[in-house]
Amino acid sequence: MIKLEGLLGVVVFALWVFCLVDAIGSPSDRIRNLPKVGWVLIILFFPLVGSIAWLAAGRPESGVRRPSAHERDQPAFPEYDRPGRAAAVDPEKDAEFLRQVRERAEAQRKAYEEQKKRQREAGEES
Repeated sequence: MIKLEGLLGVVVFALWVFCLVDAIGSPSDRIRNLPKVGWVLIILFFPLVGSIAWLAAGRPESGVRRPSAHERDQPAFPEYDRPGRAAAVDPEKDAEFLRQVRERAEAQRKAYEEQKKRQREAGEES
């Protein structure tokens, strides 16, 4: 009889730990029926009943996630992360753009060096 109670205690403890870790690790937007904090508190304060309730009513459903109304209106990828966005459409225009970027960078370097030189000269005159 004592072995059966001990085994039952270990099973309840393992279920409690599993459900607590599962609730904490689940994304907040996928948890059902209560906020995440509510489920964690229920599981903490009522180990057996809270764990069973989590498995039955709170745990995110497996399978395909249904997008919310807001997500259905949005494109699949934001513009900056769209696949193929970084690929050059016209290699000649891409080469011209890179040449212009290099020229601007060189002009900025020269202007910075001249500014530093003027500051040193102004500091020596003081």
